[in-house]
Amino acid sequence: LVGLAGFEHRAVATLSGGEQQRVALARALAPRPRLLLLDEPLSALDRALRERLADEVRAALVATGTTALFVTHDHDEAFAVADRVAVMDVGRLRQVDVPVRLWQNPADRRVAEFLGYQAFAEPGSAQWAALGGTGRADRALALAVGPGSLEVAPGGPLHGVVRQAGFRRGVVELVVDVAGLGEVTVVERLEGRVGVDDLPHAGEA
Repeated sequence: LVGLAGFEHRAVATLSGGEQQRVALARALAPRPRLLLLDEPLSALDRALRERLADEVRAALVATGTTALFVTHDHDEAFAVADRVAVMDVGRLRQVDVPVRLWQNPADRRVAEFLGYQAFAEPGSAQWAALGGTGRADRALALAVGPGSLEVAPGGPLHGVVRQAGFRRGVVELVVDVAGLGEVTVVERLEGRVGVDDLPHAGEA
C-alpha cells in the first residue's frame, strides 16, 4: 500500500527520509484506526518529496477508507490531501470548506491573508472596478489579489512600478507596486514578452 514491497527485511534506519515516512504511515494504518491524526507528517522533507508523498498519503487514506485529521502549515499540502480544509487562527476556527471554495471565497480578510492573498481592493474604488468588481459597491465584498492573479499586459487598467524580479517554476515573477493596492506578485510566462534580463531596474515604471 505504501510502495515498500521488497523492503520488509531492511532496518528502518537504513531507509531514506521518504521511505521512513512511508513506514510510519504503514504502522499508523495497520491497526485500522477510526480516526488518524497526522501532525506535520511531511515537514522534515524537501519540497519535491513532500509533494509526491502528499499524493501518496491521500491515496493510502482513500484506499483504506481511513478518516484523518491532517495538521499542516503548508497550504499546497492541505489542498492536495484533504477533502475539507479548516483554517485556524489563534485557536479560533475561522472557515471550513472544500479546497476550491476556500481558495476562491475566503470568509474574511484574515483567512485570505493566511492563504497568501497580498492586496485588497475596496468596493467602489478604481482598483475594484479595474479588477472586475461588480454589483452595488455598498454591498460588495473586497476583492483579494493573490500571487499570480495579475499578469503583464501593456495598456492594462492597472499600472505599477517593478520593485523586484525573479524566476520560479517556469515563470518570471515580478514584485510590482500597484497604485492603490500595494506590492503584489505579477506573473509573466516564459513565452511572454518579459525575461529577467529585459526587466527595468527597480524603481522604473
